[in-house]
Amino acid sequence: MPYADRPEPNFARAALDIGASTQGSYAFILDAQAPAYWDGWRYNVTLSLVRNNRLGYYGQGNDTPYDPDSTEGHSYFYMVSRINAGVRAQVQRRIAGPLRALVGGTFDHTDFRDLPGESIFNRDRTAGTISPEEDPFNDAVARVGLVLDSRDLENDPHRGIYAEALMNWGKGYSRTTGGVRAFVHPIERLIIAGRLGAESMSGSPPLSAQMLMESSEGPFVAMGGRRSLRGYHDSRYVGTGKLLGSIGARYGLIWAPRVLEVKLFAFYDAGRVFAPGEAVRLTRDGLHHAWGGGAGIALMRNTVITLAGGFGTEGAQVTFGTAWSY
Repeated sequence: MPYADRPEPNFARAALDIGASTQGSYAFILDAQAPAYWDGWRYNVTLSLVRNNRLGYYGQGNDTPYDPDSTEGHSYFYMVSRINAGVRAQVQRRIAGPLRALVGGTFDHTDFRDLPGESIFNRDRTAGTISPEEDPFNDAVARVGLVLDSRDLENDPHRGIYAEALMNWGKGYSRTTGGVRAFVHPIERLIIAGRLGAESMSGSPPLSAQMLMESSEGPFVAMGGRRSLRGYHDSRYVGTGKLLGSIGARYGLIWAPRVLEVKLFAFYDAGRVFAPGEAVRLTRDGLHHAWGGGAGIALMRNTVITLAGGFGTEGAQVTFGTAWSY
């Protein structure tokens, strides 16, 4: 099959990403992947050292309050510093058509650090809500799953379905994740995108694991932030169970498919978390809502840049990304 007709952004690549912020965050990520080098196989290995020096922490549960007056004199009242170092490896094998089997694993170390002044994180650690056994935490995770991927182009799909079912076993806990994303191209220049995902954890998952939602493409911060509930701060809600839904429209202002596309987009997100022992279910109760829009650029097959503004009940968030949210 000619390369131009394949959905993968490349046959194989290795990349080193380095970044830092003026607020003390930094990232060193070495990523090697071969999505199409060997027919029917996909390989990925990632080494990372990431410090998020302004990660949100508002407590644990779906009803944790936010009071803007609490930050007066306490600039980091709803924040914590987190450093994570790890290696993630994954292999996928095509079973038939767009269906693939997945096997992988992760080894990582996570350490949280108080920021100056009073904070919700410090209160929870003092009260024992965050135990000494989970901070710092060394994790070893085994992962298996199935992936159904019929997207026409992985980085910037116009049509297709991406569905996944994953099982993870970590240190003292397990995680089950399921999700589906759908992309429809009803008319030229317009793409409709939707997503529904859910996750359940059992055992004694540490805080570092509860802050993430798993995916075959890599874990992401949830609930809150540009990959989950836009319009809310990263990790706004933390729980062992998660429910997430999104719908959006992307319209091409400049339309030269697979060469240059400049799009305006609008979205609506909804999500919530569930407490330990609470059944994860499809429900409208307790959902948090966000809406917004932005602009995105898709260049050739493997470059996407987005700028978005999201609005929730606690204000607005502006985010910049080098990939679509989903």
